[in-house]
Amino acid sequence: MEDAGSASSAGGGRTKMLTQEQISFFHENGFVRIPKVYSPEEIARMSDELDQLIQDWATTNMGWTGPWRQVYMSPDVEKRSMLTHLHDLHFYSEAWCRAVTHPRMAEAMADLLGPNVELHHTTLHCKPPETGMPFPMHQDSPFYQHEGFGYIDAIVHIDDATLENGCLKFLPGSHKQGHLPHITRLENGESCSPHLPTDKYRLQDAVPCPAEAGDVVAFSIYTVHGSEINRTDRWRRLVRVGYRDPLCRQIAGQSLGRAGVIVRGMRPVGALAPTLS
Repeated sequence: MEDAGSASSAGGGRTKMLTQEQISFFHENGFVRIPKVYSPEEIARMSDELDQLIQDWATTNMGWTGPWRQVYMSPDVEKRSMLTHLHDLHFYSEAWCRAVTHPRMAEAMADLLGPNVELHHTTLHCKPPETGMPFPMHQDSPFYQHEGFGYIDAIVHIDDATLENGCLKFLPGSHKQGHLPHITRLENGESCSPHLPTDKYRLQDAVPCPAEAGDVVAFSIYTVHGSEINRTDRWRRLVRVGYRDPLCRQIAGQSLGRAGVIVRGMRPVGALAPTLS
């Protein structure tokens, strides 16, 4: 996978976190792996506090619903498949508040989004050993839909992610299509988690993006992606952090109407204003 090289000088005296090659790769393919955004010492503290958050605050359940489960899992595994999740870790932990506002992360997002970068949300996704839930092919836009392309999800890897434990897999260039209609209801009319048709968008056709602890994988809100089941005897922990250009207007979904922390630059006039008491 494409890696970030050494930093280079940007306009206005700013030092880029990413090389031009990396930036071009992202815009062409819709994703990029950024190695070693966090040091081993930082990851160790983030890992410790994440384990505490899982114990104190996280929810473990069957995760996403829908007919795709029968496509990707045997009946026995489907019954046992679980997902551990938690929203907005930075509200609960100093280490994670520092992580999502980290200068290296903020600079990388500025390289891809522009000079002003706003934090939108954080979400923990942990795949338990052996039956950690797979994710069907989907875009993230149905969950927090925005106008335009000024939104990026950055996946912080606490553990190494491999094919065996369910690393992210992408369809390169799929972000150029913009927002796609997703399946959100079953044949009986009941709602289900948004996903793309499994016969048209197949996990086996996607490109795996393995990553090491401390790496970040950034991708467009429109890049089609998924992941397979965790088949190992160890947890696979990662945290999704959403960043946007403050002028990228949200239409629907998670954290709608909530202004986030500006992690780089300034909040421009015309952007969503913070809630004031």
